[in-house]
Amino acid sequence: MFVLSVFMPNSSSGKSNYIYGGASVFLRLIFPLFDYFTLVPSAPRFHANAILNHYIQHPVIEDRLARLRQRDCPTPKFRQYVKEVSQLMAPYVTANLLTLPVEVETPMEITTGRKLARELVLVPILRAGLGMLDGFMGLLPDTSVAHIGLVRDEQSLEPDCYYFKAPDHLPDADVLVLDPMLATGGSACAAIAELKKQGARHLHFVCMVAAPEGLGAMNAEHPDVPVYYSALDNRLNEQGYILPGLGDAGDRIFGTS
Repeated sequence: MFVLSVFMPNSSSGKSNYIYGGASVFLRLIFPLFDYFTLVPSAPRFHANAILNHYIQHPVIEDRLARLRQRDCPTPKFRQYVKEVSQLMAPYVTANLLTLPVEVETPMEITTGRKLARELVLVPILRAGLGMLDGFMGLLPDTSVAHIGLVRDEQSLEPDCYYFKAPDHLPDADVLVLDPMLATGGSACAAIAELKKQGARHLHFVCMVAAPEGLGAMNAEHPDVPVYYSALDNRLNEQGYILPGLGDAGDRIFGTS
């Protein structure tokens, strides 16, 4: 836990007191968005470098996740809630991107603003990742989109890449990989490995629901990649699905089975 020491004079004794705040106080002084998104310091760490795991907590996200988990949630509503959760996650995921100073001419005078240091590339893992794309595009409409197609072998649970297409500036961009579920971690790790093979260097993985097994796999295979999630569930079942989870996100987004 971070500890903040604030030096304050004591007018009655003439001595100095130290007031110790917790991590939330420290982070509120640094991140303005902390009033809206809370990084929970007690989120499990599954690897020595797992400080890059980011649990995004928000009341509306919790509400939408509860609706998504309902087995009778209709496809149009399911798709809408996935988009809404993604919209709420996007500001937090992008909160620490590098920026550079830029000269801006307002109607009144010339001043200095900030601009993103690198271009952005969104990479939805087909097909479920497409459900998160609109939520991020709403905040980042000028962002390029790459696509990677992975299918999971239902016997081995290992991913197989069948499609990849990315813009030329991938190596110099901040790359946000989107997939609603981080289950075994096989697809996520394979997608990150393929992107690194294609030259991507500044990678971030974003999911809605993670399992401890998948988070551990990501931390072990790609300890340099931050992982953002809005729920950490209990475990996987024998078929590799997250429990309690929300079922097959791809099928529920697109109304297939």
